[in-house]
Amino acid sequence: MTDSSRPIWPAYLLTVFAAGLGHCYLGQWKRGGSWFGLYLIALAFLSARTLTGALEPGEPFVITALQFESVEYVDVAVPLAVMIVCVLDIYLIGLTRRSELAANGNGGTIAE
Repeated sequence: MTDSSRPIWPAYLLTVFAAGLGHCYLGQWKRGGSWFGLYLIALAFLSARTLTGALEPGEPFVITALQFESVEYVDVAVPLAVMIVCVLDIYLIGLTRRSELAANGNGGTIAE
């Protein structure tokens, strides 16, 4: 099965698991690596903001790091936004594939 004949729906599931995996599934390795790197950077900033209180002396590191009440919506918004835009990019790739198949005379039908 070539990269262009693969169904697109597994790419959505992989992207929700980790941004960029769906692109790699579709054979777009550089694009997938870029999305995954951006997602890791967003998670690193989330972790850095969450773990700042965990590094204070006298506080057990593991217990403080796992306290989710210290996480705010703003902290989670950046990784979530990266994930949503990445899923949107997968959708746009699917639209491009459909239009290319329709232009080639295949009737625009692909396995999804």
